[in-house]
Amino acid sequence: MKAALTFFYNITAKVGVPSYGIAIILLTIAIKMILYPLTVKQVKSMKAMQDIAPKLKALQEKYKDNKEKMNREVATLYKEAGVNPLAGCLPLVIQMPFFIAIFFAIKEYTYVSNPGFLWLANLAQDNPSDPYYILPFLAAATTYISTKQTTTDQSQQNKMMLLFMPLFIGYITITFPAGLGLYWVVSNVVQIAQQWWLYKPAAAAQGGAR
Repeated sequence: MKAALTFFYNITAKVGVPSYGIAIILLTIAIKMILYPLTVKQVKSMKAMQDIAPKLKALQEKYKDNKEKMNREVATLYKEAGVNPLAGCLPLVIQMPFFIAIFFAIKEYTYVSNPGFLWLANLAQDNPSDPYYILPFLAAATTYISTKQTTTDQSQQNKMMLLFMPLFIGYITITFPAGLGLYWVVSNVVQIAQQWWLYKPAAAAQGGAR
C-alpha cells in the first residue's frame, strides 16, 4: 500500500502539484473502483432483503412460538428468493484488509516533502488528528448519510446503531492519523455516490408507480 501511495504521489508531483493529500484521495478512489463489483453485490443483496422483509416479518410473527419451524420457513424463503443474508456483510469483511493496510501505510510512511493538506498541518498527526475537528465531523456525517441510504429497518435497535456508529467513527478519527480520516471521508463520499447510482433505478420505478 505504501508503494501505491508513492505511485499516486509521484503522479501529483509530475503534474506540478505534489501533495500527499491528493495522493490519498486518488488512492481511495482507485480502491473504491476496484471494489465496485462488491458494492454492486452488496446493494443487490440489500435490495433483495428489503423486498422479502414483509414476508420475513409475517413468518416471524406466525411462528414466534415455534423457533424450529420458523427457521425452516425462513430458510425456505431465502432459498426461493435466491437471497443469502450473509452476502451483504461479505464486501465489508473484504474491505477491512484494505483499511488496515492503508492505516499502517499512512502511519509508517516516510514523507519526502511537506505532509500537510488544506487546513491539516500533518497527515500523519494523530490525537487530535485535526485541531479544528472538521475531519472527525465530516467522517461522522458521511458515515451517517451512507448508512442512512441503505437502512430501511426502523426498529429501535437500528435507530440506535444509525446514531452510534457515526459518533464512534467520529471519535476514532480524532485519535487516528489525519490521513486515515481523509481516506475514510473520501471513501464514504464515493460510497454515497455509488449507492445513489445503484438505488436510482429502484427509486425511479417507485416514483413512476405512484
